[in-house]
Amino acid sequence: MKIKLLWLLVIPFLFFCSCAETNDASTVELITVKEMQSLLEREKVQLIDVRTSAEFAEGYIDGAINIDFRASNFKDLILKVDKTKPVAVYCGRGTRSGKCSTFMKKAGFTKIYDLDGGITEWKFKGGKVIQEAK
Repeated sequence: MKIKLLWLLVIPFLFFCSCAETNDASTVELITVKEMQSLLEREKVQLIDVRTSAEFAEGYIDGAINIDFRASNFKDLILKVDKTKPVAVYCGRGTRSGKCSTFMKKAGFTKIYDLDGGITEWKFKGGKVIQEAK
């Protein structure tokens, strides 16, 4: 008797959970250096470096704009980026860009690429870096 009652409660719960629709059209894709290079060559993507301005000045991927994840106005600045176009983000090693990607997904960005290993991995794999003149 108790088992039947349990099944009567569990089955509807499972049915409703499995049929729940998700309106989340956003996706975050963790990509390798090779995939990032290919993406930058073949697709128009908004490239965002979420490191500090001092880190950015030490070297950045060509075409990147700097929006410091730790800055007090980060949310305001990132929300000015076009949500309907693909965005690629990176940081030093991947932690900040991962957090940024999560925020962007919640904010409704449609396609987000996150460089696995950040600019550290980019440099290690021979990726070109632009440095500001001192």
